[in-house]
Amino acid sequence: MLILGIEDPQGKVSYVTGAFPSACGKTNLAMLVPPSLLAQKGYKAWTVGDDIAWMRIGEDGRLWAVNPEAGFFGVLPGTNMKTNPNAMATMQKNTIFTNVLEKMDGTVWWEGLDKNPPEYGIDWKGDPWTPESGEPGAYPNSRFTAPARQCPSISPEWQNPQGVPISAIIFGGRRAKVAPLVYQSLNWQHGVFVGATMASETTAAASGAVGVVRRDPMAMLPFCGYNMGDYYQHWLEMGKKITNPPKIFHVNWFRTNEEGKFIWPGFGENLRVLKWILSRCEGKGKAVETPIGYTPTVDALDLEGLDLPPETVGELLKVDNEAWKEELDGMLAFFKQFGDRLPKEIMDEYNGLKNRLGG
Repeated sequence: MLILGIEDPQGKVSYVTGAFPSACGKTNLAMLVPPSLLAQKGYKAWTVGDDIAWMRIGEDGRLWAVNPEAGFFGVLPGTNMKTNPNAMATMQKNTIFTNVLEKMDGTVWWEGLDKNPPEYGIDWKGDPWTPESGEPGAYPNSRFTAPARQCPSISPEWQNPQGVPISAIIFGGRRAKVAPLVYQSLNWQHGVFVGATMASETTAAASGAVGVVRRDPMAMLPFCGYNMGDYYQHWLEMGKKITNPPKIFHVNWFRTNEEGKFIWPGFGENLRVLKWILSRCEGKGKAVETPIGYTPTVDALDLEGLDLPPETVGELLKVDNEAWKEELDGMLAFFKQFGDRLPKEIMDEYNGLKNRLGG
């Protein structure tokens, strides 16, 4: 999980964690740069960590999170000064690059870095490469790792052994149609179900075919060393112990129109969604209850300065009951593999969703 602090114009910093499958924007969100309009108003973003959050219950009944890592580890293709300027600044020195293209001057290049590929280089396999080679110079899952202290947005709290208090847990995936831009779970148990049913259309950063819907509960499937059913149970048990739990949300930056183009601008503009999330954590923020959870009203998001027609905003926030009914089959098939290790509460939430959808 990433750990990110959002500072408002009054100087208050609120912290969120976020779990996203690989290549779904986790590193970009962890190093978010506020859009100019919000930056001018005084909003700032502070990076505590980009990949791992160790969480414990504090004396105040809240979850507190620490980043145990000394550095960052991110996917390179598509990373550039527009998508993640803080990552680009971080990797200017003391950085290890893997599976990238090496240029003749000893520097590196990858697809999406810029529109000026070198005339000649050595590709990730060690073979000579030119733009006419017909294949990528860098492996689609090529990576960088760099010291966190080099990041321009690194939080003053990033090495605080007490960690930072967490207001919200955010799950996210890459879905073209089904998941809305953002929604809030109905409660902790429902939030665990939301995390347990996370789905993302696969990219090259994950093993397997590209474009297939892949269930990746809590973005932990590649990393959990024991039965995921027991992992769900751990989340459920933790919820009973946290007297002041964070709210749980789901986001999807990747909704597309009929032409297959993204309709949410993403990157730094994601701060607008985080603002609504934090307002919900404070008992504010307008929302409507849908079968899947609470979504913002069309006028609840701060969209000042964005050229987004109301109908586009409505499409971003739309919950299509029929599409979600189709999701139920995939969820059930996924759950069957856990047998009697699947907590009853998860099936209770599944049946609750099914009933709310009228299915």
